[in-house]
Amino acid sequence: MSQDFLLPDLGEGIHEAEIIAIKVKVGQSVKEDDILFEVETDKAVVEVPSPFTGTVEAIHVKEGETAKTGCNMITIGSGSGDAKAPAKEEKKAEKVADTKTQILTPVGKASEANGGNGKTAPAPTAAPAQTAANSQSPAHHVNRDIPVPAAPAVRALARELKVDLYDVRPSGPHGRVMKEDVRSYAAGALESRVGSGSGSGSSSAVATSLRPAQPAISLHDKYGGGDDKADKTSGGSSMPSMQSTPSNLPDFSKQGEVERVPLRSIRKKIAQAMMKSWTTIPHVTTFDEADITGLNATLKSAEKSFAEKTGSRLTLTAVVIKAVVSALQKYPQFNSSLDDEKSEIIFKKYYNIGIAVATEKGLIVPVIHNADQKSLTQIAIELQDIANKTRAGKVELEKLQGGTFTITNIGAIGGTNMSPMINHPECAILGMARGADKPIVRNGNIEIGTILPLALSFDHRLADGAEAAYFVRHIINHLEHPLNFILEN
Repeated sequence: MSQDFLLPDLGEGIHEAEIIAIKVKVGQSVKEDDILFEVETDKAVVEVPSPFTGTVEAIHVKEGETAKTGCNMITIGSGSGDAKAPAKEEKKAEKVADTKTQILTPVGKASEANGGNGKTAPAPTAAPAQTAANSQSPAHHVNRDIPVPAAPAVRALARELKVDLYDVRPSGPHGRVMKEDVRSYAAGALESRVGSGSGSGSSSAVATSLRPAQPAISLHDKYGGGDDKADKTSGGSSMPSMQSTPSNLPDFSKQGEVERVPLRSIRKKIAQAMMKSWTTIPHVTTFDEADITGLNATLKSAEKSFAEKTGSRLTLTAVVIKAVVSALQKYPQFNSSLDDEKSEIIFKKYYNIGIAVATEKGLIVPVIHNADQKSLTQIAIELQDIANKTRAGKVELEKLQGGTFTITNIGAIGGTNMSPMINHPECAILGMARGADKPIVRNGNIEIGTILPLALSFDHRLADGAEAAYFVRHIINHLEHPLNFILEN
């Protein structure tokens, strides 16, 4: 029996990948989870594992080619006519799924989240996520002879919560089960058990823990207004957007030798993202400075003991992340996106902070998810881990998705300030330059202090200059008076 392996959906906004290396040959025997390809997306270089055990019959792609989602990449045949790996391989694959930082599990791989029984389910069409009320019983029909599309991290979460993926209604593209689907199902199942007296604890507490905290102000009253009829009668609901046109270049070869290199992979995606950001978002940048003399001294004094306890560095960026989260909670307009087509502001009630990391191939932005729920120590450890993985090209795809606000720091390189470009579809980005010793005035006396330049670029459609200034000052107050962190908790 021969089976084709199609390039799976790679996640948020990724529809193609460049084939960097082919790790197998025709006629070679492969086992489930053996590496077939090494591919590069616009976010990272990742390895593609085999979903079956068998013999390679045909390879349909070549190194250097760009494969799109759904492309037939390889055909693997099984002499026994059974595409499922032996029991030992299933157990091995279950362990591998917990530890490997690979791309999303391809359609066709046996699900390890179902007690290792080797049963599989088909990829259902995309459907809305279940509510807590009906999540304990599947409302869709599944065939347990075909696998459920889900990422390794999703399968690991399902095992941890003791959830059968076949019972979860998918909300991802092409019927893919997402983490939110698993959590929603688990919360609904627990609430049902508690309501029937078969469980213990508070179901409302569980449901609340899965939802982000609500903002203190009414966003609808502040940004919505009541002139809906005027909006409907004044024309369409979509907002105008700008589009760039290719420019005509002269023949540079007339002046001397030139070399043309295709714009590909990460660099191409960066170029596209920057053009989209610049032509669709009216950028405004506000500048300010923070006196971090005391904070800098504190970080240096704690550096050695922190490294001995955690194996990581306690950096200024980690502290800035905590200060930014506090500011975003007070000024939610900087944690939002604008939906041009529907003329709606999307306020995100979660805080995923992207950190711009310079790599040999370009700038990549890994994300620290739910930063509001993590301690300074946890953030410092995760920050160092994702930065190292990003530079090595081994960061997990899920760590490159879902950002709500970005921080970029050129301080290690130098520079007195900059105007950072917003990471679309976010609406703001904070830039940090090099902190330097400068003369400052304290209590009427001239002293030497460490001054950190800050620059906030923001979408002027969603926020005004005064709000941006207050936002930056909130961050500065936390950096200059770290006790604020304690008082907030």
